Formats: sequence, C-alpha cells, structure tokens
Amino acid sequence: MQGKTRAERNGRQRRPGWRRWAIALAFATLALSTAKAQDAFQTTVRNAILIDVGTESVLFEKAADELQAPASLAKLMTMSIVFEEMRQGRLPLDQEVVISTDAWRRGGAPSRTSSMYVAVNSRVRVQDLLRGAIIQSGNDASIALAEAISGTEANFVVLMNKRARDLGLVRSVFRNATGLPDPDQRMTAREVARLAEHIIKTFPEQYAVYAEREFTWNNIRQQNRNPLLGTYNGADGLKTGYIEEAGFNLAGSAVQSNQRLIVVVLGARSLQERTNEARKLLDWGFRSFELRDLFAESETLGDVRVFGGASATVPVTAGKLVRLLLPRGQSDRVSAQIVYQGPVKAPVRQGTEIGKLRVMRGAQLALEVPVYAAADVEVGSLSQRAMQGAWEAASGWLRSGIARP
Repeated sequence: MQGKTRAERNGRQRRPGWRRWAIALAFATLALSTAKAQDAFQTTVRNAILIDVGTESVLFEKAADELQAPASLAKLMTMSIVFEEMRQGRLPLDQEVVISTDAWRRGGAPSRTSSMYVAVNSRVRVQDLLRGAIIQSGNDASIALAEAISGTEANFVVLMNKRARDLGLVRSVFRNATGLPDPDQRMTAREVARLAEHIIKTFPEQYAVYAEREFTWNNIRQQNRNPLLGTYNGADGLKTGYIEEAGFNLAGSAVQSNQRLIVVVLGARSLQERTNEARKLLDWGFRSFELRDLFAESETLGDVRVFGGASATVPVTAGKLVRLLLPRGQSDRVSAQIVYQGPVKAPVRQGTEIGKLRVMRGAQLALEVPVYAAADVEVGSLSQRAMQGAWEAASGWLRSGIARP
C-alpha cells in the first residue's frame, strides 16, 4: 500500500497549490546572441571556480559542486570563526593561549606537518597564533585557537559545521580545525569560494593578514605559502592546501582596476600546475568580461502569488542594482527567473525576503540574489480567501492531472 502524508492519514486533504514556483523573466535588452565564453577556457585541474566579488557572478566553473578533501583550505572556516570571536570581543588579540600537549603533538614539531613550532605548555598571544595559522599554515596554531574558543577541538568542529550551515554552505563537512586527513571532511570548490568571499567582505581588517609575506616564530622564519603573493598583480590572499588524497589546492584572490576576483582550484597534480592554472584563470577573468546592468535597484522584477491576501500577488524587487559580467564581444544568451516556495501566505510585509532571482548565462548559473516584497499585502476578506482557495485547489488538481503519465 502506498504511503500517505500525515494530512491524508488525519483525513485532511493536502492543499495542492503549495509548491516551488518559478517565474521566467524576459530581457528586452539582454537576450544577447553569443558563443559560450566558458568554452573559450579550459583548465587541467580537477575542480575549479572563478567568481567576481562585486557582482557575485560566476565566470567559470568546472565540477565546482563535487565534494573533495579541502586539506588546509579547511582553515578558512577555522579563521572565519576566530575572526568573528575577535569582532565580538570574546577573543582579544593580546589574550595568551596555553599550548596543549594535544595541539603540540598533533600539529606541532612531532607531527611533521605544517607547523608554527610553538612549544608545549608555552603561552602564545592570539595575534601570533593568528599569523601562525594563516601565514605558516600551522596546525598547532589552528588547534590552539580552536581550544581557546571551544575548550576542545571536537567542540570547535561542532561550531565549524554550524557556521557552515549558517553561511549556506550546505554540503561542507568538517572534522577538524586543520584540514589534516579525514575521510569525512569535504568541501566543494563553490563553497570554498563562498567562504573566501565571506571572509573578504565581513572581516576586511583581519583579511589583511593573508597578504603578509612571512612570519617568524621561535627563531624560525617561514614564507607565506600562497604562490600568488608578490608574483601576481593585485593578489592579496587567501590559502593553499595539500594532502595526498586531495592533491594541491588553492583559494586565491586578486584586485585589478577595482575589480576583485576569487579563484579556487582543487586537485592539481603539482605545485606548478596549481599556480599556473590559478594565474591563467585570473588572467582570463580580468581581460574577458565587461559589466552590464540587468535590473535597477527599485525595478519590479515580477509578481509572486499570495494565498489568503487582499491582493492575489505581490511585486518583488532585488532591492539593489543587479549587474552581471558578460563576455566581451560575445554574448551567451542571458535568462532569469524568480524561484520561490509558494503561494506566499498573507500577510506579507514590504522588505520580506520572498525567494531568489536566478540569472543564467547559457546553461550556467551565473548569479543568484534574494528578492524582496516591494509592498505590503494584508490578509484578505473571507470571500477573497475562499475564492483564492478554490483557485488554488483547482489549479493544483489541474497541475496534478497534467503531471500524470
């Protein structure tokens, strides 16, 4: 016997109209006929993505949603939590942290992994551990910071996974604060890029540490491991990573002519391939695109259905100028749609997030931004609600009938 929904088991019929809706938007000036710019670039690495921070446009991607071992790119999440604790005043720069035996053994000199070389039971300031984790990629520094915030690294990992979900990183899974090998620790290139963007936008003062070229601790001077610093015009961060399973990974960012790009490459077969492919992607991104306006800040994008309201629909807007980078001298066909779960239930308040505007460049999702109600919709009268309910039921049955094989 086929299973029933809870509503059906309780003798109530489920309202058929509540489902995911999509409204296609027509572009009067942007239905541009062009070749696919992405086809003009190829990369040899396993996974890659290139995004423009200003417009949040995806310029290039290759298997960007495949889960891979992040290696030390996991430290980006560690540092994003450290930065937030600093901003909230819970982790002062001058606070001294006692280096535990665990941090020293698993991340320090005995571990023979990337290390700051802090001594066991020594007291080290947060500002030094910060540089040890970012510049030297010190696993001992990362574990010590995790313990300073959460008591144990295991407790900190719970916070890492919660923060990932809060940031919309729904596929990332963290098992330690360092990126050391764990079969369950995974990220995608797209979510690495989103995390990098979050750090750059939210913590600009702390992000500046990623551009520092070297750091000395315990009389050991170590260079920043990011190969783009000092060798690529405008490069100012972020992080590299390597474990045997992952290959050579990099998340980098650079600014040229007030345009910031973020590049992520995963699974390179060598240090040289990692560097070369990241540079090639950045070069291509900076020279190959031009900025175009899609929608004005207050422009009505479309009308979303409302259930039980004085009005059957509510207009929506992005609330900001929506811009997209398009290939120079080319034009993949650009299309857009509003995606929402609905109909939206009244009352609706102006400024409430309703759904997402998705802009496609050819078959590629180039941009996704929230859309908001542009007006209030109050609860309708009894007769209005009855009419809308009848319409929803009828349209739901019609859709169900059409969907049957």
